[in-house]
Amino acid sequence: MHVIKVRALCLLVAFAALIAPMFASANTFSAAQLKTLNQPVPGGVAIVDLSGVNPSTQSPPTARYLDKPVLITRSDSGRWMAVVGIPLSASLGSQSIEVVQGGKKSMHAFTVRDKKYREQRITLKTNKHVDLSPEDLARYEREKKLQDDAYQVFSPQQPSNLLLDRPVKGPLSSPFGLKRFFNDQPRAPHSGLDFAVPTGTPVQAPAAGRVILVGDYFFNGKTVFVDHGQGMISMFCHLSTIDVKPGERLVRGQVLGKVGATGRVTGAHLHWNVSLNDARVDPAIFISMFTP
Repeated sequence: MHVIKVRALCLLVAFAALIAPMFASANTFSAAQLKTLNQPVPGGVAIVDLSGVNPSTQSPPTARYLDKPVLITRSDSGRWMAVVGIPLSASLGSQSIEVVQGGKKSMHAFTVRDKKYREQRITLKTNKHVDLSPEDLARYEREKKLQDDAYQVFSPQQPSNLLLDRPVKGPLSSPFGLKRFFNDQPRAPHSGLDFAVPTGTPVQAPAAGRVILVGDYFFNGKTVFVDHGQGMISMFCHLSTIDVKPGERLVRGQVLGKVGATGRVTGAHLHWNVSLNDARVDPAIFISMFTP
């Protein structure tokens, strides 16, 4: 009899582990939280109410924007909501996502508003820090492919929290979307937030997740990518040490590494970016520091 009870307990534990992701995917978020996140500008986030989509089913609909899968959650009122990342390159005006539920397709529109981002112009004495050598360019291209693949990971579980924690405590030194020009040559806009904190400062996971990529890259230095679920990906760059491994599951607040000055930088800081449906969006939105 004792053996039977032990086996039954083991089966119960295994069943609980099996269905845990289902419960994780059933998170709900308050209307107030979703309203805070709704900043539909290039580089922002659109919260799209999927009106007309059956809210009573436990199986969520799927959605795509610019042919990329979109995070779907349920509000505390029971309605399905899409959390859409808007790339900096997005056109202003009307945009739409395609939603599928039970084999039926529907289009749901939202409007992208304008936002002006700052510019920074830097003059260097030579172009040797502007133009890459053929060897460095080849390395960058190899590393970019790895990182692009990480940004496209889309796992079924929902993020543990949509309002994220700051990965470090410290002042911001460079905002998202900053347009940089080196010797009048344009560079890609700044895709994250920089925090001015010293080498050795612990970096904490802003939400639970799974480590999907670590590496030491030409531009980014020692880097960690974390999948928070349904296309929400965080990247942490220029670390001095990495304290996690690929495949490791992190709890919210767990230390994943320490701040450093590795890669193509002039001093110690943390660069943190957030991606939704493979679009880099302003992390300030998720820590309640966004300015329209």
